[in-house]
Amino acid sequence: MTDTLSRMERSERMSRIRDKGSAPEMKLRRLIHGMGFRYRLHVKELPGKPDLVFPSRRAVIFMHGCFWHRHEECKLARLPKSKLDFWKPKLEANKARDLLHQRQLRDLGWRVLVVWECEMIYTERVSTIVRNFLCE
Repeated sequence: MTDTLSRMERSERMSRIRDKGSAPEMKLRRLIHGMGFRYRLHVKELPGKPDLVFPSRRAVIFMHGCFWHRHEECKLARLPKSKLDFWKPKLEANKARDLLHQRQLRDLGWRVLVVWECEMIYTERVSTIVRNFLCE
């Protein structure tokens, strides 16, 4: 199946995708800040540059988009209909890299929590999970 957009249109759409400051990440940041926790953003010295870093708690939180990070059994993680020979290896590599970074962080003594994009509609549930994680 061919792409329904021209190369220029596809390029323009892909350029809108953000790796920092996405709507779900901003919602999570506001939620955690409102709970009274303070954090650092995207610490480059740590594997995977976690979205939120809590140095005094030795804890990190990743805000993962369901499509880009292959959230299993999530409707937002569906594969594109075109160019599967490009997308499938790329997305699987993202998932493998995420697992590697999480393992590296744990080996360095950090606790890791992943919050998925689709979970952000349940703010009370996410709030409870985050509070329990940070207060361990």
